[in-house]
Amino acid sequence: MKIPRHIKQFRVDDGKRFRLADCDPADTLGLDIEKGDAKDILATDIKRLAALQEKLYAEHRRALLVIFQAMDAGGKDSAIEHVMSGVNPQGCEVHAFKQPSEEELDHGFLWRAASRAPRRGHIGIFNRSYYEDVLVVRVHPELLERQRMPRELVTKHIWKERFKDICGFERYLARNGIVVVKFHLRISKEEQRRRFLARLDEPAKRWKFSMSDVAERKRWGRYMAAYEDMIRHTATEHAPWYVVPADNKWFARLVVAAALVHALESLDLDVPKVEGKALRELLRARKALLNEK
Repeated sequence: MKIPRHIKQFRVDDGKRFRLADCDPADTLGLDIEKGDAKDILATDIKRLAALQEKLYAEHRRALLVIFQAMDAGGKDSAIEHVMSGVNPQGCEVHAFKQPSEEELDHGFLWRAASRAPRRGHIGIFNRSYYEDVLVVRVHPELLERQRMPRELVTKHIWKERFKDICGFERYLARNGIVVVKFHLRISKEEQRRRFLARLDEPAKRWKFSMSDVAERKRWGRYMAAYEDMIRHTATEHAPWYVVPADNKWFARLVVAAALVHALESLDLDVPKVEGKALRELLRARKALLNEK
């Protein structure tokens, strides 16, 4: 299926020449619309997504894994809240990957994600993911020590080795019917500053703020380099990245929704056909119900 124009330019399925600097966080493709119009467009895709989810659930052969990665205040939570507002919660699970537990640290870095991969017919959402182990852990090498790996395995090649592990894992998921779609919500450092200030100025949102958020801003350049290297090495045809301009939340949500609709529509989903003996049994049940009058 042809990729819609308004999401194609944000899709990366071959990262060899990818440059993060080429992606403008404030890009809106020249759209100049009212907030209400943006909500109407989003509402249309939310309805399409709900209908496609029902087919995915009924077919019960494939699953969808959606991964969100972003800097703090990048809009991951609100994108999930708004875009997924129409789906049936019985067929959708959200997993937020925070600091690993002691049990998780005693396993390989992909272990906790593998155990949370979506079941057939379901949509799984990772709010952060195993990509933290090539982002945060790369920027903070002291976290690598906590993983207690054999020292001879921790070499200068570890990040490329992890990229290969991730690509292998995502290929495994694809070969088992799990469609993987990944979003990097890209915000500017200035927009992050504005959002942090908004949190501090609004008492109801102050709980979201942490003093570590300020400290991490000093490592912005290192994070950007890590994101660029990550996307270059893990963007594939079977598990593409969408680098979504996210300075404008309304635009980011439109892109995310459109990309998810495209991913599911590409599967040519359909509800199972009831025929033969099963159909005859249904017809007998219908007749019995009608005769109850």
